[in-house]
Amino acid sequence: MLATISAIIPLFALIGAGFALRRLDIFGVASQIELARFVTRLALPVLMFRIVAEARPADIWQPGFILVYAGGIFFAMALAIMLRRPKVGMADAIVDGLTASFSNTAFLGIPLCLALFGPPGLLGPSIGTIMTVCLLFALSILLIEIALQPGAAPLILAGRALGAALKNPLVFAPAFGALLSIGGLALPVSVVRFVDLLGAAASPCALVALGMFVAERRPAVSSSGVALLAALKLVVQPAATFVLAYLIWPQPPFWAKMAVLVAALPTGTGPFMLAELYGREADVAARTILVTTSLSIVTLAALMVWL
Repeated sequence: MLATISAIIPLFALIGAGFALRRLDIFGVASQIELARFVTRLALPVLMFRIVAEARPADIWQPGFILVYAGGIFFAMALAIMLRRPKVGMADAIVDGLTASFSNTAFLGIPLCLALFGPPGLLGPSIGTIMTVCLLFALSILLIEIALQPGAAPLILAGRALGAALKNPLVFAPAFGALLSIGGLALPVSVVRFVDLLGAAASPCALVALGMFVAERRPAVSSSGVALLAALKLVVQPAATFVLAYLIWPQPPFWAKMAVLVAALPTGTGPFMLAELYGREADVAARTILVTTSLSIVTLAALMVWL
């Protein structure tokens, strides 16, 4: 539990800073919007590019781990979309699906897995981060684009949605990084330094923007929606991953435990940032991030003891 708390405290501190800055009116209403735009249009794409470009294909190619972890992700995402679709629009349901399946792999997963498994524990959350960056984000953006363009012929709709998704920096930045990684090309030192500095701003700025958003006084958000998404993220996704990793397609113990732990991580800021980018309802995503991060102090500690 101490390892979990020490990893989570800095996240709450940044959220709290944003909350206080907005409530004290040090930052105005427009500040949160512009900070979120900085994250989604510049800092986060650069971070995603760096993560993918620096990955070594030989290290991340773990097909068993990839498939069981992806299975848990898409089970939780599909279930969330199906359950939320009757209550919200399709685009908002897709954001909710992302909220129910988006693990905070980079900023919680890495320190926790390192504490539990030692240096080899870096592999699981690193692979999970790349999957989130290259697969889950891109798929969510594509689905949102399709949902926002109803009524067109299927081929025209698919072409428009794909074109719009490819213009999104959250898609083309990691795709360009993947090309560099596959080609074995190294970035110049000056570029690496630039990318490191800018990418490092993504997470703290996203958390501060989240705190500022929560500080705004607005109508109460649906507690049932938040409870549903939190349950899907902290219970259903790791349970589905456990079934896949231990029963359906048994993995080596190290990779099976790693998959379940990474699947059990709380929701990261990605869904909130994507909701802000597309002007969708972000309240449920923001509250779910806070709830899952809070509850994960207990759930992750219990899971780590069991593992």
